[in-house]
Amino acid sequence: MTLAFVFPGQGSQAVGMGSDLADNFQAAREVFAEIDDALGQKLSLLMREGPEGDLTLTENAQPALMAVSMAVVRVLKADFGVDIAKAAFVAGHSLGEYSALAAAEAFSLTDTARLLKLRGQAMQRAVPVGVGAMAALIGKADLELAEAACQAGSSAGVVVVANDNNAGQIVISGAKAAVELAIEKAKELGAKAMLLNVSAPFHCPLMQPAADEMQVALGKVAIVQPKSTLVANVTARPVSDVSQIAPLLVEQVTGRVRWRESVQWLANEGSVTQFAELGSGKVLTGMIKRIAPDAAAVALNSAADFEAFAASL
Repeated sequence: MTLAFVFPGQGSQAVGMGSDLADNFQAAREVFAEIDDALGQKLSLLMREGPEGDLTLTENAQPALMAVSMAVVRVLKADFGVDIAKAAFVAGHSLGEYSALAAAEAFSLTDTARLLKLRGQAMQRAVPVGVGAMAALIGKADLELAEAACQAGSSAGVVVVANDNNAGQIVISGAKAAVELAIEKAKELGAKAMLLNVSAPFHCPLMQPAADEMQVALGKVAIVQPKSTLVANVTARPVSDVSQIAPLLVEQVTGRVRWRESVQWLANEGSVTQFAELGSGKVLTGMIKRIAPDAAAVALNSAADFEAFAASL
């Protein structure tokens, strides 16, 4: 068996996230306390009690999702004897790539929390609310259709494929008018399409100011060789040179999340037979089952999940 740990991105947050972990495991409480200290805010209280509007803010959702992922990582090791090094590969969806790197000990937990707080703030600063938009193309939506829709929308401004999640689910991002025009074209081509309730157009060239901020921030933190090999969002390939991690994270701010291709590489060239999603929800598990149906995929959310997973190794 070849194992990959994967880490969710924005959209998987929910009020109450991490509460069961904190209530039952000392290792989880320690993670949440360390992140609260690093950020100088009671993020753990916001995660537990909300309000939902504040938790959904990009600058809070990003470190909060990482916090739950890292709580699972630490609980698996401390209470169930499962170390990150048991995974041949790690990968994360957008901000989940930071969770993956923290789990593989390429970043310290404190640095990861601060980087994600800044990343969320920088992304929000890059484009005023209402100027950009994102939309999901679903159903009869493949990459070719999405590219054609973006080409049609580009007459009104920037619009690109932001997330190639899986066949039947592709997200586009850019200037609001361009995204709306692309939606019309996608519907003409037979896909269903809807605007997403997001505050900024992530993973498109309009995010360049945020990428510039992250380049400076990443230049100030220590990055060491991860204990498991990272498969990067923007290349859908493993990263062998630790010096490439920061540039790839910078590129990721404006670049496409190539999740479908990443999972395909892991299942085929990487020979991964089992995927375990560590963190809030099970969005990635559902995607993986559609992309690589011959591989096993499980979301680890509870003590029962952890116990069964540890027993399976």
